[in-house]
Amino acid sequence: MFAKDILFWNVDTQFDFMSVTGKLYVPGAEQIQPSLKQITAFAKSNNIQVVNTADFHYANSKELSDNPDFITSFPQHCMANTSGAEYVSETIPETPFSEVFWNIKYSGKDIQDIIINRNIVIRKDAFDVFEGNENTNAVLELIAPKKVFVYGVTTNVCVDCAVVGLAKRGISVYVIEDAIKELPNIPLPFSKWDKLKVKRITFSEIEKHLN
Repeated sequence: MFAKDILFWNVDTQFDFMSVTGKLYVPGAEQIQPSLKQITAFAKSNNIQVVNTADFHYANSKELSDNPDFITSFPQHCMANTSGAEYVSETIPETPFSEVFWNIKYSGKDIQDIIINRNIVIRKDAFDVFEGNENTNAVLELIAPKKVFVYGVTTNVCVDCAVVGLAKRGISVYVIEDAIKELPNIPLPFSKWDKLKVKRITFSEIEKHLN
């Protein structure tokens, strides 16, 4: 149905992170928006399925704090059902898309229905999408990709969690370097990725890695 064995993985390209007026702006995030637009268009034109992860917090979320350290805790951001939790225009999932909420447990039949759409939105309440939404693993197992191409924000928090989680599940992971951005004051994960045999590429190189 979709491009065989290939999955794109869009991490948290939401207004609160990507915009200078967002509640948890990632410095320089706007610089990757042209690449994000290209990736979204490429996925559509090549019928590639996309998992789009999204922070979707309520006030009692354990990562939110009134006195955040900006490493393990952060101020309110991407609050459920607010404009800050929406995707920027470059990565808005094409309709119809499936939504997977972190506070709902889906059945196997539900998951089968979810993966029918080319775009899947997985809403999460933790840095790690596998921890922050218990349905993520079931979605991934049913799609069963051999290669996943990861992009989004932030390199050293949620992107890192996704990359490590995917690699540890035996999937070949490619990170699109000109479509990621990091937060300051948190170590970069590249040496860890190298040990997991994660490949770092640019968008211009993507076609040669698809087969």
